[in-house]
Amino acid sequence: MSIHPLLRPLALFSLSPLALAVSAVTAMAQDVPLEPSLGEVVVNASADASAEGLSKPFSGGMVARGARVGILGTQDFMETPFQITSYTQELIANQQAQSVADVLRNAASVRQARGFGNFQEVYVVRGYPLYSDDIAYNGLYGMLPRQYVASQFFERVEVLLGANAFLNGAAPGGSALGGSVNLLPKRAGTEPLTQVSAGVESGGQGFVAADISRRFGPDQSTGVRLNMAQRNGDTAIDRESRKLGMLGLGVDWRSSSVRVSADLGYQDNDLRVGRAQVTPAAGLPTPALPGSTGNYSQPWTYSKEKDLFGTVRAEWDISDEVTAWAAGGVRAGEERNVLTGLTLQDAAGNATTSPFDNHRKDNIRTAEVGVRAKFSTGSIGHQLVASMNSYSGTERNAYGMAAGTPTNLYRPVDVARGTQYLWSGGDLNDPSRVGVVKTRSLALVDTLSFMDGRLLPTVGLRYQKIEQSGFDYSTRELTSEYDKSRVTPMAGVVFKLQPSLSVYASYVEGLQKGETAPASANGQPVLNGGALLQPMRTRQKEVGLKWEQGDMGASAAYFISDKPTSYVRDQVFAENGKERRQGVELNVFGQPLKGLRVLGGVTFLDAKQKQTEGGLLDGKRVIGVPRQQASLGVDWDVPGVRGLALNAQLLYTGSQWADGANTQKVAAWTRTDLGVRYLMPMGDSRLLTLRANLANAFDRNYWASVGGFPGANYLVQSTPRTLAVSATVDF
Repeated sequence: MSIHPLLRPLALFSLSPLALAVSAVTAMAQDVPLEPSLGEVVVNASADASAEGLSKPFSGGMVARGARVGILGTQDFMETPFQITSYTQELIANQQAQSVADVLRNAASVRQARGFGNFQEVYVVRGYPLYSDDIAYNGLYGMLPRQYVASQFFERVEVLLGANAFLNGAAPGGSALGGSVNLLPKRAGTEPLTQVSAGVESGGQGFVAADISRRFGPDQSTGVRLNMAQRNGDTAIDRESRKLGMLGLGVDWRSSSVRVSADLGYQDNDLRVGRAQVTPAAGLPTPALPGSTGNYSQPWTYSKEKDLFGTVRAEWDISDEVTAWAAGGVRAGEERNVLTGLTLQDAAGNATTSPFDNHRKDNIRTAEVGVRAKFSTGSIGHQLVASMNSYSGTERNAYGMAAGTPTNLYRPVDVARGTQYLWSGGDLNDPSRVGVVKTRSLALVDTLSFMDGRLLPTVGLRYQKIEQSGFDYSTRELTSEYDKSRVTPMAGVVFKLQPSLSVYASYVEGLQKGETAPASANGQPVLNGGALLQPMRTRQKEVGLKWEQGDMGASAAYFISDKPTSYVRDQVFAENGKERRQGVELNVFGQPLKGLRVLGGVTFLDAKQKQTEGGLLDGKRVIGVPRQQASLGVDWDVPGVRGLALNAQLLYTGSQWADGANTQKVAAWTRTDLGVRYLMPMGDSRLLTLRANLANAFDRNYWASVGGFPGANYLVQSTPRTLAVSATVDF
């Protein structure tokens, strides 16, 4: 029996075990009476177990007033010497964002790319890649699925722009040089929540989701929140489909001096015939675009990922002035992939496609402890923070790559999957340990307060140790070791010229593992061959303004970031070169008129190669970094029609170079997203929310990104026009 596409989500829900779980949990929650309250209490539960709870939403509800600033904790945007933004659950729901990348489209300084040869989300922040491996979950690295994170897992997406090795510690994957992203888990609020959603999008993909929370016990001290979702069906791209299931459980408890929160998450993500990347050969012009819905991948390709993770975080108020905290987490993840990419041979679209099989397992453990103390020395206030962090990750991997087969970008040819590998490593049925990454750090920071809190200087140091070991895929013997440490400083100051106007300046560094000197280069021996270079420091200086007046807020920043590069000069391998990124960021948010909400910004970025080997590329622009980026969104309550709202977002990305010599240019692009929602009561206790969002409304066809892995020039085509329609019922 065939089912009309618009009815598929309802049919899926009725047949799904998720429906049984929703019914059981709802019934249980309704049948269990709450214990009598000890008094009228407003519970503002917080993912990070802080006494203050979540930062309050700014006017309009699209962003919050503050966000986590690493070791400094949650800070108000007016009082920190960094650019921070926290996107709220209200924004996430109204835009029907499915993943982290969908939310980050709102940030003018962030654009989306893809991992090298796979479907991993990569976020390009201030022109530097941030791998999804290196985003944090409630302040902890490595806890989330590597390639894709469903939006049902998080309450907010917090973005900190700029280098952050002092604030967060060095990212274990070696990225996060231009910014960091932290996801806040969902917590039970004061009011009971029972919410069920169902929807469908272009291609016929349907989804169902449930979000249920309750508080229990004296003073509602214990909260439980359960999120479940299933997604299944074709996407707007020909032959491409996704099947996703997730479950997230968040628990929190608090007393007068202790707060504890914990999370458990599971995700099963299965992408079939995902549209491949395209790599033009050297010397070719940028290829013309195939049709917007076309798919040039092979029918036997897939990317499957399963992850189970858990975290816990606790705070203890030792006294009114001293608070200690501890947090930890573990994750076990497994990926099985059969992938292909297209390597173009000529302007007519002739190409080769090579099967790449991969089986990977990850086991991650991470922890942190710290103490925060507030005190005064005379008229000077202090907030002193000390913390220790530890991360350990083990990767098991095996791969196989077969010979390339002819195809064409514009007239794809389906071929048989090659299984005679030309290159392989390990056993695909039993991948062995190939890499271990360990990082440890100790940080100390003091934020001082002068002039009744108008002048806020901050100074700190972090000692960071990076250890990495590599093992042979087949023999399993140790092949490489890296063990180095470095101290990264931070200095910043905020001065409140007026209650509504702050100026700030900061110096901070990014940190990543140094390279290993090769044995030879250009036919000559390298004198320091085999030497391990110190961890590389990306140095960033920034100044800016922050303003708020009534229901509006804005910020402006100017920054310079220098990243070292290594190559051989005079037969010595060292940090002989650098890349420089300097830019201006302008952002605005809030509610200029009642019922009209705005969120947007523009970024001007100059990213150039400096001091390159032999000077051959000096002054050339960095691959995949445009000069201009802009994001502008509006959300408007239609006058005279209660519950009806319209929204729109305009995205602009300037032209980019696809090679270091700046001979392959990718054109600029503009995209428009439109949306509508309607809220209507259903009886005394139910609320129905209908949403429709049209992404890429005018079906613009463009190369959306270049690379995503340093030095790589693969192209990813834009997503075609996609309509998503959903209904959410609050019981």
